[in-house]
Amino acid sequence: MDTTWMDIAAANGALAAGLLVAGVVVVALLIGAFVVGVRVRRREPRPPRPDEQPRLPADGPVHEVRENREPAEVPKSETRLTPHDMPAHGNIPSRPSPSKERPRWTEGGSGSFGSGGT
Repeated sequence: MDTTWMDIAAANGALAAGLLVAGVVVVALLIGAFVVGVRVRRREPRPPRPDEQPRLPADGPVHEVRENREPAEVPKSETRLTPHDMPAHGNIPSRPSPSKERPRWTEGGSGSFGSGGT
């Protein structure tokens, strides 16, 4: 009697049972993740109601200020400067520029590196 077919069927049955167990484990993990997500969501503060939303100031919206800034000059030195050698440890603030006109690119150039200008 040839039992090869019984061996193959038994192997396929074990494979099917393994896949079924793996599927049940995946579904259990997904349900667990959903439950944990619901618990975390319940602990979060509720969204603000319409009367708790931010309001505009009494004098209206804040307007944007446009100004040109000039960088602070790097001090001249014989040796290489590192940030801790500079005044204020390299955190020198910029200052307003007396010129009110916007800086423009040179005529004939696009302003990008390698633009193929003259």
